[in-house]
Amino acid sequence: MNHKDAFAALQMVCSDVILALNRSRSSSSNADATDRLVGVMRQIQEHGRAVEPLITGFTAVYHNFDLDAQTPGNGYRTLVKVVHSCIVHLLQKARYIASNCTGAFFRMDHNVSEIEAYCSALCQLRALLYLAKIILNDNPHGQLYSQDEGGLSVRFVQEYISMHKACFYGRCLGFQFSPSLRPFLQTVVISMVSFGENYKKQQTGLGIAALSIFTSGKYVVDPELRGAEFERITQNLDMQFWKTFWNLTETELLSSLTRITSTVVQVNVILTIPPVSLSLPLASDCSLSVSVNPPVAHWGPGPVKVRLISHTLRQGQDSAELLALSRPDGPQLSLPGGFNRQTAPLSPCLLIHFHGGGFVAQTSKSHENYLKSWSKDMNVPILSVDYSLAPEAPFPRALEECFYAYCWALKNCHLLGSTAERVCLVGDSAGGNLCITVSMRAISHGVRVPDGIVAAYPATLLTTDASPSRLLTLIDPLLPLSVLYKCIDAYAGTSCQTVQPAQQFDTLAALGQDTVKLFSNFAQGATTWFQTLLDPKAAASTSSTTSSNGPSPSKSPSVEKPQEVQEYPENFEPLRSRCLVDIRTPCTPIMKNPFVSPLLAPDSLLKGLPPVHIVASALDALLDDSVMFAKKLRNMNQPVTLTVVEDLPHGFLSLLQLSKETQEASDICVKRIREVFQQEEPPADQREPRLN
Repeated sequence: MNHKDAFAALQMVCSDVILALNRSRSSSSNADATDRLVGVMRQIQEHGRAVEPLITGFTAVYHNFDLDAQTPGNGYRTLVKVVHSCIVHLLQKARYIASNCTGAFFRMDHNVSEIEAYCSALCQLRALLYLAKIILNDNPHGQLYSQDEGGLSVRFVQEYISMHKACFYGRCLGFQFSPSLRPFLQTVVISMVSFGENYKKQQTGLGIAALSIFTSGKYVVDPELRGAEFERITQNLDMQFWKTFWNLTETELLSSLTRITSTVVQVNVILTIPPVSLSLPLASDCSLSVSVNPPVAHWGPGPVKVRLISHTLRQGQDSAELLALSRPDGPQLSLPGGFNRQTAPLSPCLLIHFHGGGFVAQTSKSHENYLKSWSKDMNVPILSVDYSLAPEAPFPRALEECFYAYCWALKNCHLLGSTAERVCLVGDSAGGNLCITVSMRAISHGVRVPDGIVAAYPATLLTTDASPSRLLTLIDPLLPLSVLYKCIDAYAGTSCQTVQPAQQFDTLAALGQDTVKLFSNFAQGATTWFQTLLDPKAAASTSSTTSSNGPSPSKSPSVEKPQEVQEYPENFEPLRSRCLVDIRTPCTPIMKNPFVSPLLAPDSLLKGLPPVHIVASALDALLDDSVMFAKKLRNMNQPVTLTVVEDLPHGFLSLLQLSKETQEASDICVKRIREVFQQEEPPADQREPRLN
């Protein structure tokens, strides 16, 4: 259904609902709810009439911002797509109401709440379209980012602070994404708000998670409460909360659950690379060498931790020299049942991986699932780097460690089971940024550059510039603007008062600490749960006392109401939030450093990059980062490809086993890696079984 037909159908079905309700008004037992529903339908009609010409305008020009005619994808297209998804949901719900509102089993209050939530979503999307129109009018032809410092970027932050967002995290949660992912998104949001409610009570992640199990039920049955609490959490809790929550996937208890269904590999070992100077041949003249120093930023030389994954045991991987680098408390070389001890020859290919996590969270452990699958599919060893994390280790520590690990891998590839004839760098999100900047550093140092880069939804512009896709941070449950800014702030080092060696998230140590408190937390949570059953008022009082430890969901005394964007038409105002946020806008020259924001790098630093293959998502707030970076390389005649997948959120590689769509997106990444390795696709009957 094209957008004109969709808007026409919306007007018609709203009229049908109003007519049906008016006919049944005399026999209705809930006149107030009927009046509410009629009022909502009229609001939807008004929003539809205002939004349709905006969508028509964007549809006429959004092709000008694509990489090329064969690669449709940019933030303007995405906004149109999201609005269309909202209209489709409204049509489905309105048609149901029109057909069933006179029935004996029609739940009036429930359906009124459902349609009100989507009406609120359409209202807020209308506001985003007005903001996008400002970007479109103010920017040069083909430019997606607003680079007017102090202009729309500041105004968008002001709008983000004051605009109501809870509707996107309640009943409308994940409406824009693939239906197969919505249960997962609901689980994440419920887990996050339950975790946030108990965040002040405990200091260990698994302990908080245990207590949160008993407080999550109310967020399942009350979408409005869930949305309001999620809005409060995303806007007001600190970076330590996000690090703790995201690192839950690092705990042995949770990671062991994913290992049940993950691919079995023969080699999965953590190595510690000692901080010694390396000598590598100069790329332009192999008779000369260049010295590469270990990472030194902020606290001096230090080791770098990496994880070696290989589906097949290869020469060098069981050598005494390599095993001497393995951690005694980490995973060791193992040969599961069904594998033999025979050692395979060295592979000509080597995959070097940098994980995502906003530069602040996670390690290779959170990404093992798809890395194991890739190692089997392509039959190559994979080295994943556990770089130090911000804010304890801000830029350039992570870049230095990744570059050093890359150089060490080139020099010691024989220990990793490879001859490194073909080397590919792969990373997602923050890791995609590091793939690009490590290659830039290799160029500047004169060492060999990789044979190709595969970057999934990379962050190429770590500034606060507004773009149409970044407007999605208002509605994205996985990448809200306040969280994006916290990550940028941490990596740039502006929030770090004292820099010290970052403590890597030690899974086993954390498990030991958490296990001690786990049973007491379950006991405490169970006690609270039983108290809720026996005395709801007392439990409510306890909950109120607990929430007072954190920012109030209804107000924030340190925040004044910001100035609002004046470009809205008369008689329109987006819904405003009762939960204002004290958002800190990162502002430091470091953000414009080309090794932080490669999109801003001069051509001289990008000239010489290997082929870059970008796999982005149409619904990702960082989509415009990918499109603009691909355009920049294309204009320099640098080899680049861009693939834009539909209906998936930021971080889709970590959702590999959740849906057919995420599996297909992972397969696209594998296809691009094969191109770098010059591998042929295996016959269909030899491929790994996929989700149906």
